[in-house]
Amino acid sequence: MAESGPGAAAPRDEPAEETEGGGRRWGAQHAGARELAELYSPGKRLQEWISVILCFSLICFNFYNLLLYLRLEHTPSVLVGIFAGVVTADFLSGLFHWGADTWGSVELPIIGKAFIRPFREHHIDPTAITRHDFIETNGDNCFMTLVPLANMAYKFVSFSPEALCETCPWECYVFALIIFITMTNQIHKWSHTYFGLPRWVVFLQDWHIILPRKHHRIHHVSPHETYFCITTGWLNYPLEKIRFWRCLETIIQGLTGEKPRADDMKWAQKIK
Repeated sequence: MAESGPGAAAPRDEPAEETEGGGRRWGAQHAGARELAELYSPGKRLQEWISVILCFSLICFNFYNLLLYLRLEHTPSVLVGIFAGVVTADFLSGLFHWGADTWGSVELPIIGKAFIRPFREHHIDPTAITRHDFIETNGDNCFMTLVPLANMAYKFVSFSPEALCETCPWECYVFALIIFITMTNQIHKWSHTYFGLPRWVVFLQDWHIILPRKHHRIHHVSPHETYFCITTGWLNYPLEKIRFWRCLETIIQGLTGEKPRADDMKWAQKIK
């Protein structure tokens, strides 16, 4: 996959946002983007490496065992389970994305620099994700799936064959959910990559099987308050129609007094 270099221009199909002063709001040259990028630490890198190795090892182990217990009569329920897993992953991607975009700050202990920082950087330098390697792109999502993957592996080594055969459709749902959660940031990266994508990725985007590039651009219109789902994007339109995110924000702001996206705007407005 071709990736833009640090000094590369913004993709021609993704127009730069402008600040009130007339300058670019995002880009690698932005003061806030540079400061946020420098917060990526060796400790964080190590955590990502460990997460990726453990995650894909458990995925291989669980997939092998799922194949052992699949039966032909499971086909309808497995297909429904896989579809439900994809939809659930899309919703969870939106929920997590909305939460990290809208609330909290980089200064929060532990989670601030580790998990909120990339979201702040992404809004003022959307092409930064295209310069991240596989580990940095997918490390956090791999970390989040370790517990359910380990739980599934435990079942395969401790449950009886009869019980595993009976629960196989459910485990297929959980496995599909885990796979799509694991791949969400990679899919997100592809939605910002306008050159050099493999044809099969472009095909999946064009048929809206994974998040399309044009669809995701809607989220990157300031103030980034809609279209948060970034796995397939299937739920973005219906959630927007029922004003799902705005209702949650109104409730939380009423209870806490916190203003949505205040920290995001603070970083976007940095000029030096």
